[in-house]
Formats: sequence, C-alpha cells, structure tokens
Amino acid sequence: VLALIAFICIETIMECSPCEGLYFFEFVSCSALVVTGVLLLMFSLNLHTRIPQINWNLTDLVNTGLSTFFFFVASVVLAALNHKTGAEIAAVIFGFLAMAVYAVNTYLAIKKWRMTSRQQNSRQTSDYIRARTESREVDHRPEIQRLDA
Repeated sequence: VLALIAFICIETIMECSPCEGLYFFEFVSCSALVVTGVLLLMFSLNLHTRIPQINWNLTDLVNTGLSTFFFFVASVVLAALNHKTGAEIAAVIFGFLAMAVYAVNTYLAIKKWRMTSRQQNSRQTSDYIRARTESREVDHRPEIQRLDA
C-alpha cells in the first residue's frame, strides 16, 4: 500500500528539471508494487503450491531485500534532488515508510527461511539415520536370513 501511495505521489509531479531521481523513484515504486502484488496474489490463492520446484521462502526474501535496498536508494536520491514541492516530500516520506515495512518483512523472511532450512536439514539427517538403521536390520531382509542359515 505504501509503495502504491509513493507511486501516486510521484505521478502527480508535473515538471522537474533534473528528472533522473524522479524517474528512478518511479521505477522502483512501480516495480516493487507489481512484483509484491504478484507474489501476494500467488500466496493468497495458494498458487505457489502448484510450483514446488521454486523455493518460495527464498523468493520472498530476495524480493523484500531488494525492495528495501532500492527504496532506500531511491528515497535518498529523490530527497537530495527534491524541489520542495508537496508531492515530492510526500513521495520521499512514503518511500522511507515503504522501505521500513520492507525491512521488517525482510527480517521476518530471513527468520522463516532459516527455520525451513533447519527443518529440511534435520529431515535429511533423520532420513539418513533411518535408512542406515533399516539397512542393518536383518529381520526385514529374508535373503540375508537364508544366507545365514
């Protein structure tokens, strides 16, 4: 929502002399809005479960991390090249607010990613131990019993 508000604020600016900072901020806010919107739609409709080949926790982590970084850079650049119009000031404020929200989401995504990677590692270890244990059990392998007899 904050990325959308920042994008709307930047779109209301009618004239600028050095427009590079404004264009960069516009690109960052629009890109973050679109990518986050697509991911939100996929997670909300459980479409991500149909594509298990993609690590969705890592995808969310990369999206939020990059959005945090680029919102920070774009907001700093726009603040430095600011012409003190109300729309530019509002865009900078909402850009920093969006950066803060993406930073919190990045922190939560890191925690979730670490938790799932630990669970996968422990599951792989327990599968290995179970496979080793089963391979040593003679009761379940009648061909070995015949050789012993």
